[in-house]
Amino acid sequence: MASTPLGEYLTACRARVLPGDVGLPVSGTRRVPGLRREEVALLAGMSADYYIRLEQGRERSPSTQVLDALADVLRLDDDARLHLLDLAGARPRPRPAASERVAPELRELMAAWAHQPALVLGRAYDVLAANHLGTALFTFTGPRNLLLDVFLDPATRALYADWTTIAANTVAGFRMLHGAMPDDPRLREVLALAQRRSPEFTRLWSQHAARGKTLERKAFHHPEVGPLDLRVHTFDVRAAPGQQLVVYHAEPGSPSAQGLALLGTLAATRAQG
Repeated sequence: MASTPLGEYLTACRARVLPGDVGLPVSGTRRVPGLRREEVALLAGMSADYYIRLEQGRERSPSTQVLDALADVLRLDDDARLHLLDLAGARPRPRPAASERVAPELRELMAAWAHQPALVLGRAYDVLAANHLGTALFTFTGPRNLLLDVFLDPATRALYADWTTIAANTVAGFRMLHGAMPDDPRLREVLALAQRRSPEFTRLWSQHAARGKTLERKAFHHPEVGPLDLRVHTFDVRAAPGQQLVVYHAEPGSPSAQGLALLGTLAATRAQG
């Protein structure tokens, strides 16, 4: 029977929880990974028939109380809980503007950061704006989409020292955006293109991981300045729902800070030439 995005997500999350994780005894041969449907229903305090209808897509409007109980049983973190609520239509959906315009004031702020690469990403990971150092870090030469670059551009793959982790996190973040705005044309366009052209993306997408961007570190191997170990700070642009400001920062006095300084000098030299 056809399911829904909510049903598919519940199935994937259920498969990741072991009986021992929730205090259930393990005995006999289990035909499914993780918890059985009946076990989820029992632990969440609902009938097995109701939970089965949720997974199969025959029940589409669970209450927030039901969703909270399922999130507890399935051991979902804050991001995964929000994604569950989005899939169930239990949160107001943002209504982004038709045109993803970056405010001039934000562009001016980014331009003032001479030592921090900065990007503004759109709701489908399109690069809407970048300061000079951000352009130099990612070697942008035209309109780009970070998700498609990660999976389809060999130069971007080589840029990341730990591409496997970057790829998984990129897909998990994109799933959060897609769950919040599943009918957005650009999100659907990027998703379809990635699924059509990248088996690696399709495999990660099928895992249903959902995580927003948080403070993290990324290791780059830049073709001009070598290794860079940078902190990453991500902020929602409140004036433009769906947009994210991403700022990269090196520890003062570190080799990475020296590398960013050299990268800025090279970029300025090219701009003058």
